[in-house]
Amino acid sequence: MLLQGKVAIVTGGVTGIGKSIAIGLHEQGAKIAINHLPSQINLFNDIKEIIPDALSVPGDISKPETSQFIVDETIKKFQKIDILVSNAGICEFKDFLETDAQTYQRTVEINLNGSYFITQAVGKQMKEQGHGGSIIAISSISALVGGGKQVHYTPTKAGILSLMQSCACALGPYGIRCNAILPGTIRTQLNDEDMKDDTKRQYMEGRIPLGRLGKTDDLIGPAVFLASDLSEYVNGAQLLVDGGLFVNLQ
Repeated sequence: MLLQGKVAIVTGGVTGIGKSIAIGLHEQGAKIAINHLPSQINLFNDIKEIIPDALSVPGDISKPETSQFIVDETIKKFQKIDILVSNAGICEFKDFLETDAQTYQRTVEINLNGSYFITQAVGKQMKEQGHGGSIIAISSISALVGGGKQVHYTPTKAGILSLMQSCACALGPYGIRCNAILPGTIRTQLNDEDMKDDTKRQYMEGRIPLGRLGKTDDLIGPAVFLASDLSEYVNGAQLLVDGGLFVNLQ
């Protein structure tokens, strides 16, 4: 129970990596507030069966007012915030020369702007509380390497990594630690269709030293570590969770 008595916000917390992390933090004793799109209320209700006292905070994370709403609703129910996992994001594979402006702008708005606004809103609350906290942003191995069909996506993940590095400096004096997790190829709803291609999946698996794609549950341990006092002197760090993919690309 490494997080007993802690309160955590997880954005994009009803599917994929966010859902696994929300459940993992709960299993370590944390109270959980989950942000999700209003249309995903049925998915939240499924999580309520696992986390009975979970708080639903619907809203579009790309809008600045959503982040303040998430903070206000969490404080109303749980009285404080100790942990933020900024996870909400989208990834649509597209050819660079065929990517329209709307796709690019929406990806930036959700992935990067959303992470910025929620980090700022939670950072203000944590400073006011006066006892520090842990902010974790889900970046990606794509922050470090290119992708021909991800030109609209990779800059947002690099931006999230940079955001955490800068916020480590800006918020560190208040005892607020800011770190990034960089997943490799994790099988989620975002890439499920892409990974149905056996040839492509086997190619991807062949590049990973551990010989398999990641599971969403592979992110639980790293998130719990960064959220807990086990990492009380870890600030501004990037934690690759990729089965060794990045070093094998050298």
